[in-house]
Formats: sequence, structure tokens, C-alpha cells
Amino acid sequence: MLSINDLNLQYGSKHIFRNVSVQIHSGDRVGLAGVNGSGKSTLLRIMCGEQDVDPGIVNRASWFTVAYLPQEVSIELGGNSLFAEAESAFDEVLAQQEELDRVSEELALLDAGDPAVDGLLARQGELQHLLEGSDIFRIRPQIERVLFGLGFSTADLDREVRSFSGGWIMRLLLAKLLLKRPALLLLDEPTNHLDLDSLTWLEDFLLGYQGAMVIISHDRAFLDRVTSITWELSLGKLSVFRGNYSHYLVEKAQRLELERAAFDNQQAMIRQSERFITRFRAKSTKARQVQSRVKQLEKLERLELSETDRTIHFTFPPAAPSGRDVLTLDGVRKSYHGKQVFDGVSFSLQRGDKLAVVGVNGAGKTTLLKILAGLIEAEGVIRLGHNVILSYFGQHQAQELPGDLTILDTVYHTAVDMTITQVRSLLGAFLFSGDEVEKQVRVLSGGEKSRVALAKMLVRPANLMLLDEPTNHLDMSSQEILQEAMAQYEGTIIVVSHNRFFVNSFVNKVLEIRNGRATLHEGNIDDYLEWRWKMETQSAAAPEPAKGAVVATRGEVLEAGQGGDKKAQRKQRAQERQLLNQKLGPWKKKNEEAEREVEQLERRKAELEALMADPELYGDQERWSAVSREYSQVERHLERAYQRWEEAQQAIEAIEQEVAKTGA
Repeated sequence: MLSINDLNLQYGSKHIFRNVSVQIHSGDRVGLAGVNGSGKSTLLRIMCGEQDVDPGIVNRASWFTVAYLPQEVSIELGGNSLFAEAESAFDEVLAQQEELDRVSEELALLDAGDPAVDGLLARQGELQHLLEGSDIFRIRPQIERVLFGLGFSTADLDREVRSFSGGWIMRLLLAKLLLKRPALLLLDEPTNHLDLDSLTWLEDFLLGYQGAMVIISHDRAFLDRVTSITWELSLGKLSVFRGNYSHYLVEKAQRLELERAAFDNQQAMIRQSERFITRFRAKSTKARQVQSRVKQLEKLERLELSETDRTIHFTFPPAAPSGRDVLTLDGVRKSYHGKQVFDGVSFSLQRGDKLAVVGVNGAGKTTLLKILAGLIEAEGVIRLGHNVILSYFGQHQAQELPGDLTILDTVYHTAVDMTITQVRSLLGAFLFSGDEVEKQVRVLSGGEKSRVALAKMLVRPANLMLLDEPTNHLDMSSQEILQEAMAQYEGTIIVVSHNRFFVNSFVNKVLEIRNGRATLHEGNIDDYLEWRWKMETQSAAAPEPAKGAVVATRGEVLEAGQGGDKKAQRKQRAQERQLLNQKLGPWKKKNEEAEREVEQLERRKAELEALMADPELYGDQERWSAVSREYSQVERHLERAYQRWEEAQQAIEAIEQEVAKTGA
């Protein structure tokens, strides 16, 4: 167990912590929430002992080991191989085993009456006790399980650590922490450098982890799945909420409502008392009452409202609509130095499609976006549709901004048909107001640079956006604003992001790049993951053919059965019908979902038409504009819902016809 008692910390006039007290027990799974700058990372450093505080503030049981993964780290790991560096997580255990082997050898050489025997036997017992449960003879499988789960390959095991990029080094450091299995894991943004596969693996690993953990993350889906307690830092105080991040938001909203009511009541009382004091201060007959009110105000513990996130506020500027067909790729190939990244990528997008590109790190996601943006060349056909205006937000675009320019100059020099006043207004929506726009880019934080890069993209209206990890360094609230803006965007989007909650609400297609091939899936990330799970489950359940066996095709079975084994033919047809019926399931689900969506949208369309038939609506310009915009959106959504419905119906009919054939 670890406890923090009456923690106080102040930088200048700002109180980071005010009498913070909290406890961590075995098995606790804590998500740490709070606005940027509230002290979340500082609290983790204090808990692991990296930042000193007064004695007695932090207490931990002797057996309660703690390991900490910072958000970013600059470290020289030398020339060790990946495997050797991961194995160093077991240095203490390996040293104990070496000592045990040495003690056992010494005992074998001594006579029973030797005076040193008793001491060696005692030490042997201690070491055996320490090694109990360490599973020391299965170290290699443990290391490989964690490294492979985090995205490393067999070929990487012998590579020198210094040959890996910073993102892979962070994965290695995370792997070492997981292998150490401390009683308490402190993780600061552990998902920043993970792809979807590695992220899913980490979630599963942590769900089975027996120790406690405190996690800082801007990935809401990750927190929802892994944590069951939420701590919130606000105004130097720490509040505990039972439940994951989604439960925390609900309970927080309820608490804020009560807090606001109490604050408003107190403010009303203060104003009333102050008015009384001002009015009757000079009257001797009211002197005693005036003094009583003054003392009452002096002793009053004034309530404070919790901090709220300062969030960006924007919508994507309208651009001229593109043609119906926006983008077509046919047989696109790319290699680097003879190593193939992908081969034969073919897909097409229509106006309004929102596509998420997924795949393990190194699969070629960023490369594909750069090819589409025209930054690198590739073989094959890439065809843009009529009137397509493209914009690109690179993963490292924020870091590549010119450091010597001011925020205002950086954005204004990119703007199209915008005055300085208009650019200033836009920057205000991105939380850069007044003199802040004159700051040089080089002094900005990572989150601030990301906001500048996003603002820079917005001043050039586009109907096809390419976005590579746009949520990096953005806090939760800003992510939600960006997410909403993308959902309302009428153009086409291609996005690479490891943040599932962010992309899940607005994408309608997923492109998986795996082993050099690209596969297009209908639906959002949840639909894609469900498909992946079904495929993996079926693959694991399918019996492997006997060694040396040849798997016959349907045609071969039927040919062999001509005039012969009709039982084998019937069995084969039954198996094929079963497989086809399995294929029907997902399409029937999509058909039902599309049908429900059509019904809801048609109902809302009728409601809006009734509103628009009311002459009074046109007297309220703001309300009429809002209704008109919603009506246009509903019509577009309805058209796409009809398309999905029709597509599902056609697929079902085709499969049912095939089923009928097999039964003939």
C-alpha cells in the first residue's frame, strides 16, 4: 500500500497541491484526470520518489514496489541488443539465481561439520524464498511475449537498442516496466507511441495485471477499459470518483451542478452582506450588526468553482464541393531501398466518406498519406476527382513549424483571402488571444504547436483532408471539439490515429494495411475490430490439415464424386451453405442498422419540414439558419443511409442466391 498525507506544493503564487491526501491499495486501477498544468505528471513523480517532498508525506509498505514511465524520456541505452536490454528487467532475480548457484556449489564442497555450513544453508534458504514465484526459468518466453505484444518482431531481438527511433525506445521502456511487474505501475501517456494492435494488446495485458496502477492518458477508450477509479486534480485538490472515465464525467457533471448552486448561493449571501455593510456603516444604531456581518465575511471559507478546460472552438471553413468521386487508387506500390512497404493498394472514396487508416507501426500508414499529399512518389495510379482541393496535416507538422516566426505570422502567411483581423479571430478560437499571437513558435509547448498547425491548415479551405495523428498533444476537451468538427465536416477525410474514441464517432470506412496489402472495410473502428476478432477466432478454431495433406477445392470434391461418393458431395455442399450463412450475419446486421437509421432520419426530416412550414420561423434569422443547416445535413445523411441499406440488401440477395445454388 502507498499513502500520501497532507501534500502541499506551490510554485510562485500558484498552488499545485493543497492538503492532498490519498491512498493506493493492491489492485486499484486509477485514471488520473485534470486540465493541462493541474499537476498530474508531478503527482506521479512524487509517488515514485523522483521528486522530493517533506518526510512522512509519502509512505509505502516495504513490499510495495513502484515503477514509473514518464511521458517523454531522453536516454542513452548503449549498445545492448533489444533482448539483452529487456532482460535487464530481471537483473535482480538473475543475480539472486547466480548467488544461489554459487552457494549450492560451495555447500557441495564442504564437510557436514564445517562451521561455514550453517551460514550458507541459511543464505540458501533466503535465496530460495526470494526466488519463489519468480518463474526464472521462463524469462525468455516472458520477454518475447511482451516485446512481440508491443510490436517488436523476432528480427528486432538482436538489433542494437540505439538503432531504434524514440517511439520504439519508449515501447522498450514500457516493456521493461511490465516485465518487472511492480506492485504499482505509474504510466504517463503510455499509448502515445502505440499502434492499434499494440494498444489492444496493452489493454488486455493490464486487464490481467495483478498489481495497482495509476494512468494518465488522453485516450478515453483506453481509460474506460482499463481503469475503475478516477482521480481528478482541480485547483490543487484531489477528488476521488468511483468508476472509469465515462462514469467520472457523469458524476462530475452532477457534482458541478451542486457546486455551482452552492457557489451561487454563497455569492448571493456575500453580495447581500456587502450591501448591508455599505448602506449602514455610518449609522451608529446598526454598528453592532455591521461588525457582525464584517466578521462573518472574514471567517467565511469562500467556495471556488472547479477548473474547466480551455477548449478550442472552431468549424472547418466551407470549401467548394468536389465531384461525387473524390479519390481513386489502383495498384499503388511503394518501396524504400529495395524493401517493399506496400504493393497493389487499390480503393476509391466518394464525397463525404471519412476513412481511418490502420495498421502496425511501419506498415506504411504515414507513407500512404504523404503519397496522397504529393510529398513522395509512388508507382501506380492515383486519380483525384473533379474540383478536389486537398490539405495535409502531418504527424510531425507541429514540430516542423518555423521557430523564428510568430504565431500570427505563421498562420497569416498561409491564409487565403483573410485579413489580419480575421486571422486573429481564428487564433482566438484556438486559445491564442491578445499579445499571445506575437509569441515565437519556438517557445510554445507541444500542445500549443499542435493548435497552431491545425489553425494553419484551416486558413486554406479544402474538401479533402489528410490527417496524420491530429490529436497528439491535445487534451480531452480539445479532442472532443475537433471530433465534433470532423463529424460535421461535409468533405472527405482520410485520418491516421491511434485514438479509437476520437475516430470511432465519425469514420465510415477503415483501410487496414497489413503485410504490404490494403483491405477496405465498411463501418467504424468498432466494426473493424469486431471483424478482426471474428477472423482470429475462426482461424484459431479451424482444424489444421494433416501434415502433407492437400486441401481439396469444391470443384475437386465434386469431380471426384461424379458417379461415386455422393455422401461426400452432400457434406461439402452443407459445409458451404454453413459458411455462406455465416457471411449473411454481418450484412443482416448492417441492413437492420441502416433501416433503423433511415427511419430515424425520415422522422426528423418530417419534423424539420413541419417547422419550415411555419411562417414565424422566417422572422427569427438565427433559428431559421440553424433549422436550414440541420435539414441539409439530415438530407445528406439520409442519402448515405439509403446507399448503405441498398448495399446490404444487394449483398444479402447475392449470398442467398449462392446458398440456394449449393442446396441444388
